[in-house]
Formats: sequence, C-alpha cells, structure tokens
Amino acid sequence: MSLRFNVKSQYFTLLLASYFTVILNYPFFRESWKVLGKIDQVKAGFIVSIPFFVLFALIILFSLFTIKYISKPLFIFLTVSSSLVFYAGLAYGVVFDYGMIQNSSQTNLSEASSYLNASLVISFILTGVVPAFLITRTNIIYRPLFKEVLSKTALMGLSVLGLLIIASFYYQDYASIGRNNKYLQKYIVPTQYVWSGYKYLKKNYFTTPLVYQQLGLDAKKAVAATVTRPQITVMALGETARAMNYRYNGYSRDTNPFTASDDLISFRQVSSCGTATAVSVPCMFSFMGRSDYDENRAANQDNVLDVIQRGSVNVQWIDNDGGCKGVCGRVPTLNISIKTDSPLCDGEYCFDEILLPELEKALAKANGKDTMVVLHLIGSHGPTYYRRYPASHRRFTPDCQRSDIQNCTQEELVNTYDNTIAYTDYMLSRIVSVLKSYSDRYNTSMLYMSDHGESLGENGLYLHGTPYAVAPKEQTHVPALLWLSPNYVKENQIDMTCVRKTAESKQLSQDYLSHSLLGLTKVATSVYKPELDFLSGCRAGLAPDLT
Repeated sequence: MSLRFNVKSQYFTLLLASYFTVILNYPFFRESWKVLGKIDQVKAGFIVSIPFFVLFALIILFSLFTIKYISKPLFIFLTVSSSLVFYAGLAYGVVFDYGMIQNSSQTNLSEASSYLNASLVISFILTGVVPAFLITRTNIIYRPLFKEVLSKTALMGLSVLGLLIIASFYYQDYASIGRNNKYLQKYIVPTQYVWSGYKYLKKNYFTTPLVYQQLGLDAKKAVAATVTRPQITVMALGETARAMNYRYNGYSRDTNPFTASDDLISFRQVSSCGTATAVSVPCMFSFMGRSDYDENRAANQDNVLDVIQRGSVNVQWIDNDGGCKGVCGRVPTLNISIKTDSPLCDGEYCFDEILLPELEKALAKANGKDTMVVLHLIGSHGPTYYRRYPASHRRFTPDCQRSDIQNCTQEELVNTYDNTIAYTDYMLSRIVSVLKSYSDRYNTSMLYMSDHGESLGENGLYLHGTPYAVAPKEQTHVPALLWLSPNYVKENQIDMTCVRKTAESKQLSQDYLSHSLLGLTKVATSVYKPELDFLSGCRAGLAPDLT
C-alpha cells in the first residue's frame, strides 16, 4: 500500500504553518533571543507570544494560497527553498535579503559548490526533501466552494484574533524591539527571501533600463614637468579579507611576512561599501559613494576604469574570482579558466599565483605607454578557505580542511583563514617584485584593497553578507595597502611621511578608491574629487588636514 494522507485543507494549512514556525524559523528565534538577552527587563508573556505571532501570521499567509491545483506545487517549492535558507541562517547566520539574493544570482558553479558539504545535504534532506515528499503524498481535501471559503475565513479570523490579543498586551514591546532591530525580520522564513527575490526579479527583468550615462568625457593625461616616465599601475582587488587579521594593522600573528621588506603602507581605517561582492565591487569602482549608491545607476554609467581608459591609459582586467560584476564590461578582460592545464588549478579553482604570468604578459605589452592592470584575486573566499592556498603555504596549523566551517574548532578556522591572508601577502610580494623589474623604465605603483570582510564565528556569524546597517566590523573593515616605487615617489613629489600619517590616522572608505586610482594614474577629469584621493594632500609637500 502506498503512503498517502488525507487532510482537510484548513488542517493542512495549520500543519504547514506550524512546521515553518517551529523548524524553519529557528534561526529567527535564535537571533531574537540574542536581542532579548541584552534587555534588562523583558516580559515573560512577550517572549512566549513571539512563536504564536509568527504562527498566526503564517496561517493567514498560507491560507491565501491553499487553493486547489496551486497549493501543492507552491508549498513544495517554498519548503525546499526555505530549507536552504534555513541552513544558511542556522549554520552561518546568513540572511537572504535583497543583497544576498543578488549575490547568489551572480555566483558561478564552482563557487556555489564550495558550500556543498555533508551537513548541508543532511539538513536539506531532513528539512526540505522529506517534508516536500510528504506534501506530494498528501491528499488535500477541499470542501464545496461555500464551505471551503467559510472554513478558511474562520481559520484566518481566529488567527487575526490571536494577533489582536497579542497586540493588545505587547504592542509596545513589538514596536520598540522591531523598530530598534529591523534586521530581525530578514530572518523570517519564507516571507523575507520571497519578497527579496520578487524585488530582485522586478528590478532586473521587469524595469525599463536607464539611459546609459558617460562620465569623465574630459578625461586626459595630466602633464607634470617633473614626470618623465610612463606609469604602470596595478590594482589588486582582494576578496573577503578583513583588516583586523593583518599584521600591518596590529594583528598579533605575522600574516604579512612576504611584503615586510617591500615598504608597503597600510591604510588602517578603511570601511567597505557593502558586505558582499555583488554590491561592494560595482560600488567601489563607481563615483557614487556608499550613501548614494544605486546598483541600477551603477550598471548604466561609466566607472573609474572607463574614465581612466578614456584618459589614454591602457586598462586590462584579469580575473580569478569568477567575474567582475559588470565593472570590466568595457575594458579588455581575461577570465582565468578553472580548466587551465596548470598545477595551480584543480578544475574548480585556481590559486591566485595563476594571475602572475598573465600580469607579466600584460606589462610586456605596455611598450612605453601608461598602463593599468586590475587583478581580481579569489583571496580568502569561503567557506572553503583551505582551498585558497597551496600545501606549501600552510603556515598556521591545524587548519580547517572542510567547508562546514561551523563544525571546525575556532583555532582551526582562524588558522585556515590566516593562511589565506598570508598567501595573499605572498601574492602581493610577487606583484611588487614584477613591478620592481619595470621600475627602471616606468613609474610603478600597486594598490591592494579587499571588497569586504568576513565573520569567523564571532557572535554566531560566519561568512559575510549581513545587512550593512547591522553588519559587524569584521565584515566592513577592509585592508588597503599601497606600494610606490622610488621613481614614482620622486617624480610625483610624494611626501611619504604625510602618506604614512594619513594611513595611520585618517578614517577612510571605499568611496576613495575611484578618485585615488585617478590620482595614481595621473588622469585629469572633472569627476575627480581631490578630497577623496588617498594621496592628494601629500603631493608636492602639501599635507592633508587630519583634524
């Protein structure tokens, strides 16, 4: 006899809403308990009412869609997708708001596969596949139309009454905590990720595109009597590196051993534009700044690479992290293939050293012309940190050789992450070495900056993508390192004491990147804002205002 269940529609709605409340919304309750734990006096009744509030709300919502021919496919999809969202929140503290939906939609297969592990598979089977199977085996009994509407109205009415009773006793508590902790609603399943997915689809596929806007049409090479050589600029775009794990910034471990003799300058107080690559990268290369950033506008106007290229500088983007998020769309681009026949590639990822031969090739084609190369590193991309560095670079052990990082010890996790930082440092030292070999013919410089940071279990959070308003500093405080050749310093009349003072004490952000790149490449344009250039006040002996 095949497994079958006969369930009246209103009971089906109640059972499904109860499952979503008790199981799939556990991450929401966990985050709520954290908030309530920080409040001196919390009413016990208010705490007890929260699960019932969610239950009543889901009953009302699910009742609207418990309709013949619609309910089964819809709720199977919601259950399966909610299972994945549940695991992300449970294991990593990740919420699927608009930014995470956007980031996920731009993730390639190899990156997505890094999240696959036994814990995820088991969780998906138990909380997604099994309940979805049970739904397929359920015969939902619908009464004649009038009785069906009547019973559904009664169930929704009782739920509304329940919400009103809760509100009559604890409205002020909900209003206060909800107003001060708006991020909590992002954990509620399935409403938040469904709404975010709808907004993403509407904005990207059902909205009339903006008219493309060119910027910096007046861009030209700035002429200075003291500069006699062409320039080579390398922008190393890091991935998921957080500033606090850099020895340059006071970290107790030596995670920067390879560049120690290269006289790099660390800008110690730089904040990111976002907490995910899909936001940070387009934002940091735009001219908008974080407060005014709009992804639709950014996708339909020039960024700093377009303006630099317009200023007679040869620009090339070389990518080892799966794409440039639209930033490199109008400049020559090389995406490193994960299928490259090299000991540095395994068919899913390539170590960042794979970028070095391509950098050499790009610079060999400079032929005395001003050149800028952007190297997009895979850097410290998680959760498979252990796959970001070769075995020869396992400086800190034991490390975490798995993707379900929440099941590693904190020591193993930090060791693995620090190995990625040290390997990136090795990469930067190799880039500087290449630039030094050109310094007799060019003024050379390198700027390294990560797109966003990373959480390593602090406050129960892992990875990144936390909404910026509540994101911890681990995800928003990013490293920025600068190297200038002696000839660059001399011919551009850079006051290095001033630069070091700026780097040590000034609060900066990724808003500065585009204008700093214009300054480094010596491209003059009306969109350039000197007050947002790392070096503007340190040229020709002029010191910036650091008050």
